[in-house]
Amino acid sequence: MARYDVNTTTMAQLLDDPEVVAIFEKHSPGITSNPMIGMVKPMSVAQAMGMAGAIMGADTVEAIKSEVDALA
Repeated sequence: MARYDVNTTTMAQLLDDPEVVAIFEKHSPGITSNPMIGMVKPMSVAQAMGMAGAIMGADTVEAIKSEVDALA
């Protein structure tokens, strides 16, 4: 079972997990320290990832999502 549900977990919750931060930084260096990240913290992971595709690219978003989904 995955650690996080993309529909109910907020980005703030994800960003409190050092393992998840490391995944984000691996695929998009500097993303978690970017001041703009504050805008997505109240969003669900699904909402934020939907928007992120336009910025980071769909392949990067999918790679992040796959690694986060694999966390138990």
